[in-house]
Amino acid sequence: MASTVEGGDTALLPEFPRGPLDAYRARASFSWKELALFTEGEDMLRFKKTIFSALENDPLFARSPGADLSLEKYRELNFLRCRRIFEYDFLSVEDMFKSPLKVLTLIQCLGMYDSSLAAKYLIHSLVFGSAIYSSGSERHLTYIQKIFRMEIFGCFALTELSHGSNTKAIRTTAHYDPATEEFIIHSPDFEAAKFWVGNMGKTATHAVVFAKLYVPGDQCHGLHPFIVQIRDPKTLLPMPGVMVGDIGKKLGQNGLDNGFAMFHKVRVPRQSLLNRMGDVTPEGTYVSSFKDVRQHFGATLGSLSWSRVSIVSLAILNLKLAVAIALRFSATRRQFGPTEEEEIPVLEYPMQQWRLLPYLAAIYALDHFSKSLFLDLMELQQGLASGDRSARQAELGREIHALASASKPLASWTTQQGIQECREACGGHGYLAMNRLGVLRDDNDPNCTYEGDNNILLQQTSNYLLGLLAHQVQDGACFRSPLKSVDFLDAYPGILDQKFEVSSVADCLDSAVALAAYKWLVCYLLRETYQKLNQEKRSGSSDFEARNKCQVSHGRPLALAFVELTVVQRFHEHVHQPCVPPSLRAVLGRLSALYALWSLSRHAALLYRGGYFSGEQAGEVLESAVLALCSQLKDDAVALVDVIAPPDFILDSPIGRADGELYKNLWGAILQESKALERASWWPEFSVNKPVIGSLKSKL
Repeated sequence: MASTVEGGDTALLPEFPRGPLDAYRARASFSWKELALFTEGEDMLRFKKTIFSALENDPLFARSPGADLSLEKYRELNFLRCRRIFEYDFLSVEDMFKSPLKVLTLIQCLGMYDSSLAAKYLIHSLVFGSAIYSSGSERHLTYIQKIFRMEIFGCFALTELSHGSNTKAIRTTAHYDPATEEFIIHSPDFEAAKFWVGNMGKTATHAVVFAKLYVPGDQCHGLHPFIVQIRDPKTLLPMPGVMVGDIGKKLGQNGLDNGFAMFHKVRVPRQSLLNRMGDVTPEGTYVSSFKDVRQHFGATLGSLSWSRVSIVSLAILNLKLAVAIALRFSATRRQFGPTEEEEIPVLEYPMQQWRLLPYLAAIYALDHFSKSLFLDLMELQQGLASGDRSARQAELGREIHALASASKPLASWTTQQGIQECREACGGHGYLAMNRLGVLRDDNDPNCTYEGDNNILLQQTSNYLLGLLAHQVQDGACFRSPLKSVDFLDAYPGILDQKFEVSSVADCLDSAVALAAYKWLVCYLLRETYQKLNQEKRSGSSDFEARNKCQVSHGRPLALAFVELTVVQRFHEHVHQPCVPPSLRAVLGRLSALYALWSLSRHAALLYRGGYFSGEQAGEVLESAVLALCSQLKDDAVALVDVIAPPDFILDSPIGRADGELYKNLWGAILQESKALERASWWPEFSVNKPVIGSLKSKL
C-alpha cells in the first residue's frame, strides 16, 4: 500500500512545493508518506482530504486577512459554517458506528480550521446527541435524525452559575405532576441558572438539562437528564417560561456562543426524561435498574466522558498546529553561526531542539492514546445501549472515567505549555497575530477548565486508584481492570524494591526504561498517598479533610504519573508491534523514548525522594538521554511535521507554510493585511508649520 502512494498517488499525498525546507526533507531517515499511511490509513487520509478540500473551495470558509469580525458576526458565521458541514454530510449516523474514529477525525479537521467551529459541531452532534442516545430510549431516537438534519440545534446544560465541578449540588429541579403527566423544570433562583453552556447563547433550540428529579411526596431521586425545548426553531425566540441569553465575549473561542438559561415552572412531557437509567410511571412511581445510587449517578454522568475524551483530541490538534508552525520556522530561520558569514537554522541549536522536539513526540504519543481511548469509550457506550449490567461493564466505566479524568488535564496542560514554548521559540514573529500562535493559545485555554477543572478531575483518578488499593488491602483482591491499565499493580511490593540501574545514555534510549521507572513511581505515590490518607484520619481529620490534605503532594502527582504511564505504555506497545514497517521502527522508537523520558524527567525530585534514583549519575543520564534523542530526531523533525500538518489554507500561518519561504510569505501577508503603504486613516492632517500635538488637540 505504501509503495502505491510513493509510486504515483500524488492526489492523496502530493509532494510539497520546493523551497528552503528541502534540505531537511532530504535528510529525513524515513518516508513521510509511509508514516502518514501507517499512522492514519488510506481510508482516513482520503476522508481528511475530502474535508480539507471542501473547506478550501467553499467561499463560506474563505480566510479574510486583517478582518476583525464583530462578536455577533463571528457567531453568525460560525453557525452558518456548522450548518454547511451537515449539508456536506461528511459523516452519516451509520458511519459513526461503522467507523467511529472518523468522528474524531472530522472534529480534528474542523478544529484545525477553527476551534470554535469544532466545538459548536461537537456539542451539537456528539455531546448533545450522545447524551440522548446513551441516556435515552427508543422513544427518543427521533431526536437523533433531527439533530443531523439540523431541524433542532442542541446543547448540554449541566453547569450552573454557582456550581460546576460539584455536580451533586446542582439545584435545578424537576417535579413530576401525575395529574398532567408532566415534569415541572424550575430554577429556584439566579444562582441555579444554567451557565457557560456552549451553543445556548444564540443558537440552541433544545437542551439536555440536568435537574434533580422529585416524585409525589417530595422524594428526590437525584440528578437526571431531560430534553427541554428552550427556543422556537423557526423564530429562535425563547419558549414560555425560559429566560435564555448569551454570556458575552470570552478570552478565546468567541465563535462559540456560550449562554445561560433560567426556567420558571416550565412544563415538559413525562417522555422528556431520558430514561435509560431511571424512569417515572404515569402514576408517579420511580423505577430504575440500578440499585446503587452511586452507580446510577455515575452512569447518568457517563456522557461527560465523551466531552473529556474529545477535549484530549481538541487539545492535541492545537499542539499539532503550534509545533508545525514553530518547527518549520525553526528550520528556515537562520541566526548566528560558526563564522560571521555563515548563519545556521535555529533548529540546529540543541536549545531549540530541547524546547520543541519533546512536544513533537508528545503529539504522536497523545494522539495515539486519544484514539485508543475513544475506541474504549465506544465499547462502553455500546454496552450501555445494549443494556449490559455486568460487573465487567461497570468496571470498564470506572476505568474509562479515571483515564478520561486525568488525560484531559495532561493533554490540555501539555498543549498550554507547548504553545507558549512555540510562541517564544518563534521570537517576535511568533507574537504576530497573523501567525496564529496567540489564537491557538487562547482557544486552547478553556480546555483546562470546561468539563471539569483539571485539578479537580485529577482527584477522580487518584480516588479510583486509592479505592483499588483499599480493596486489595481489605479483601486481598487482585488488581485487574478491563483495559489492563492497573494490572501491573499486582506486582506492587516487588516493584517498590526496584532501583534505577541504567548507567549509560545508550542504555537509556528506549521507552522500556521509562516504563519501569513509571511503574515504580505510581506504586510509590499510591503507597505514600494511601498512608498519608490513613495518617490524617487517625489524627482526627474527617474523610473530606483528609482527602484535601493529600491532594497537593500526593494525589495530584499520583493521578498524573498514572495517566502518563498509560500513555507511554500504549504508545510503546504501538510502535513495537510486529506490523510496524522496518523503515519506521527507528524514528517511532525515538519518539516513544523521547516522550517517555522527557515526561519522566519532570518527576525527578519524586524519584530521588523515594529512593529509585540515587547519586548524581541517574539524573545526569536522564537529562543526557533526552538531549541525545532530540539530536537524533532533529533531521527528521520537518518530515514528522509534514505527517501531522494540515494544508496551508487550514494551517493559516505565513511562517508555517509548507514551502518554507519564511520571509517572502511573511512580507506578503503583512502587505496584504495592513496595507502598509497607506496612511493611517486616523492620522491628522498637518503642515510642516503645524505641530503634530497641536493638530491632535484641535481634533479633540
